[in-house]
Amino acid sequence: MQFIGRTGSAVAAIEDLMPTAASAALRAAVHAALTADPALIAMLGGQKIYDEPPREAAFPYVTLGETRVADFSAGGEPALEHQLTLHAWSRQGGHREANVIAGALLQALDDAPLALAGHRLVNFRFATADIRRESDGRTYRALVRFRAVTEPQ
Repeated sequence: MQFIGRTGSAVAAIEDLMPTAASAALRAAVHAALTADPALIAMLGGQKIYDEPPREAAFPYVTLGETRVADFSAGGEPALEHQLTLHAWSRQGGHREANVIAGALLQALDDAPLALAGHRLVNFRFATADIRRESDGRTYRALVRFRAVTEPQ
């Protein structure tokens, strides 16, 4: 069985049906935006924004965390809703550094005009943030969540 997409190709049809393609494009655009933000890079002491951090990553750093994707189609128009969590890791000065990095993530990304390969970003907005001390008693983590809506191009 062959699926034909809106552009008339089987590949386009498969990509239209796979929310992971839109999610991967969104993550890549977020990573690119963060590594290009001079204020965040200065705060982190370098481009320490990881999908998976190195084993001995120096603090502070940011990781791209969990993503949830759900169908957001309306009126026959396909769309996806994404919930992306970023993690800011710190061991300096208690909650303060984690809060400052969370603020820099918000400044860099809230309503940013991100360019996604093969998809159109409808919106990208801040949703929630949580700052907590980890069980080791010295590491702090800010969880900063964003909500995005994408459509296939």
